[in-house]
Amino acid sequence: MVYRGLGFFPVPGLGLVLLCVVLGAIRSYALELNLTDSEKATCLYAKWQMNFKIRYETTSNYYKTVTIADNGTAAYNGSICGDDHSGPKIAVQFGSSFSWSVNFTKEMTTYSIDSILFSYNTNDSTTFPEAKDKGIVTVYEPVAIKIPLNNAFRCKSLSALKKNDVVQQYWDILVQAFVQNGTVSTKEFLCDKDKTSTTVAPVIHTTVPSPTVTPTPKGKPEVGTYSVNNGNGTCLLATMGLQLNITQDKAVSVININPNTTDFTGSCHPQTALLKLNSSNINYLDFGFAVKNENRFYLKEVNVSVNLGNGSVFSFVNSNLSYWDAPLGSSYMCNKEQTVSVSGTFQINTFNLRVQPFNVMEGKYSTAQECSLDDDTILIPIIVGAGLSGLIIVIVIAYLIGRRKSYAGYQTL
Repeated sequence: MVYRGLGFFPVPGLGLVLLCVVLGAIRSYALELNLTDSEKATCLYAKWQMNFKIRYETTSNYYKTVTIADNGTAAYNGSICGDDHSGPKIAVQFGSSFSWSVNFTKEMTTYSIDSILFSYNTNDSTTFPEAKDKGIVTVYEPVAIKIPLNNAFRCKSLSALKKNDVVQQYWDILVQAFVQNGTVSTKEFLCDKDKTSTTVAPVIHTTVPSPTVTPTPKGKPEVGTYSVNNGNGTCLLATMGLQLNITQDKAVSVININPNTTDFTGSCHPQTALLKLNSSNINYLDFGFAVKNENRFYLKEVNVSVNLGNGSVFSFVNSNLSYWDAPLGSSYMCNKEQTVSVSGTFQINTFNLRVQPFNVMEGKYSTAQECSLDDDTILIPIIVGAGLSGLIIVIVIAYLIGRRKSYAGYQTL
């Protein structure tokens, strides 16, 4: 990613000077803005860290997720202290493809972090390879956090905003707008999460490390039925109980998906199909299917983003899977518990699974191909083999005992 250098930027009509500095070690990638007026008095101060997870559709009708983070340098063009006509604003640019801004408003005794605007350009083929839709995408997020005047807002905990295909993550925030007398206040207004939690900073593609805990045992999840309609009728059917297992360091989160509170949608194409699930704590859980060798289908991709109980967000995608293989025109079924290993830190346990992503006729499942776990016929050769092996062992032992007794009847002459 290409970044612009930092420096001094005049603010038209206000006689203000913008001084943009990134403090601390470069490896921390913390953003810091000290906006001053013509008298060099601080009028707006902010220090924070953030990243963005963007999900987009490719020309192959699959979805990919990329993570955008400030890698040490950013430009702050357009940041202002505000006047009688417009409030303060922090504006940040990462290269030519990403821009982010936050607006502040003022009332009698409080000021507000009013709204956040994030834009990205999918024409950037380096960041968004094979993007199906090209152009600038803008995400507007109202915030409305009220802070007492002459107080700095502090939030060390991770905060996540999810809208459409973008997850915004923020942590280690210290900000004060409408700074009085040019000095940042020592009075801090804490966010709700900081009042009850000590969770901080996420790691890209993983989640915030947590203390070692023993996961609460979970019973079997409730089985739900999901379907996708392409306008001509049902084109995808899925019935399954889903249990998510997420490991971060030595901590394990076990999440049973409740089908009664889960929304679902998807899409169907000749060579690919997609089932998308989401709920209050699951930003998205996508199952991507594909056709192989023109006569079979299989589960090719899982893409997930989950809000965990500790305030962090776990996100992962694997588009090189090979599960639930069955002939086209049939369904795949596995009643026993089966594990889909998406990564070393993320597995999905399925119960009473049946899925058909292609060639659904009259909204009903076709004949099912059963998984090996359900196929009891394989037990017959196993039992017969085990019995023969045991019989052979008994015969060999009896033979050795008989030979030993026969040798005991001879004496040396």
